[in-house]
Amino acid sequence: MERRRVTSSARRSYVSSSEMVVGGRRLGPGTRLSLARMPPPLPARVDFSLGGALNAGFKETRASERAEMMELNDRFASYIEKVRFLEQQNKALAAELNQLRAKEPTKLADVYQAELRELRLRLDQLTANSARLEVERDNLAQDLGTLRQKLQDETNLRLEAENNLAAYRQEADEATLSRLDLERKTESLEEEIRFLRKIHEEEVRELQEQLAQQQVHVEMDVAKPDLTAALREIRTQYEAVASSNMHEAEEWYRSKFADLTDAAARNAELLRQAKHEANDYRRQLQALTCDLESLRGTNESLERQMREQEERHVREAVNYQEALARLEEEGQSLKDEMARHLQEYQDLLNVKLALDIEIATYRKLLEGEENRNQPGHQVRVRRPPQEEHCGEDRGDEGWRGH
Repeated sequence: MERRRVTSSARRSYVSSSEMVVGGRRLGPGTRLSLARMPPPLPARVDFSLGGALNAGFKETRASERAEMMELNDRFASYIEKVRFLEQQNKALAAELNQLRAKEPTKLADVYQAELRELRLRLDQLTANSARLEVERDNLAQDLGTLRQKLQDETNLRLEAENNLAAYRQEADEATLSRLDLERKTESLEEEIRFLRKIHEEEVRELQEQLAQQQVHVEMDVAKPDLTAALREIRTQYEAVASSNMHEAEEWYRSKFADLTDAAARNAELLRQAKHEANDYRRQLQALTCDLESLRGTNESLERQMREQEERHVREAVNYQEALARLEEEGQSLKDEMARHLQEYQDLLNVKLALDIEIATYRKLLEGEENRNQPGHQVRVRRPPQEEHCGEDRGDEGWRGH
């Protein structure tokens, strides 16, 4: 608004007078005087009688114009100072922006590029470690499957050994029962032999008593015969029969006892072998159990290490993703800040352009004022439109040279 007022003031100048006669015409208040280059006036129309009044009005106009020009000069000087100050600020901001463009983005780009390269390298390393861990996991899974198969085979062998051990135990129990049965039979045979001996001794004793009674009876009835030979013969026959029976019984007992002894020895050998095999199977079972527990512990340790590796890999990947996100946010913020600086620079350029236009406008106005104040210019007095139709004694225009 101020620039518009100054421009309009610079382009036009008004003569404020209650009564003013120019060229034989009376000028009322509000009559506008316009400065314009006019052709040389005709001498017939010059009225030198009005020179004094016109000089007085012109002096007043010049005084007001001089005051207005001084005010405009002061305003223009302050405006020029403001423009210079803004130009200096504009140059400083442009230099700072150029410095930011030239140095900071490059340094930041170098720093972030280095960090991004390092992060990408570590991400590649983590990817390689992850692939290696997956391969190790597959190998461990394969080893675990092999160990499980071995465990199943060993379990089957253990079950078979336990079944064999149970069978051997059953056979040992049967052999023990057979041995006990044979021992009982041996004892019963010994008792039977003792009983037979006792019966045999009783029969011999009864027979001797009978023979003694018969011998006495014979002696009583008849004369004393010679029975010694007959008794000897009977005794011999009886002893032969008893000896034969005793020998047969002893032979049968010996054969039975030998058979039982052989059976007991065989059963004892089988029992010893069964116990030895049972001990071997027990030791193998204990060794397999220890191996199984060791393999289980190794498997659990490897699975725990795999879980820890996976968790650490996931945490590191999350941290790297967060770092990349932060770097991207910082880069975006830097881009936004650069865009804001560019927008401010563009705004300053627009302000500078507007100021340059205003400066050029004021320069043209000042040059126009200087040219208007030089000799050879005319003062054209233009009356308002409402006074052009007031009477026939008023002319169209009046002029006077400076």
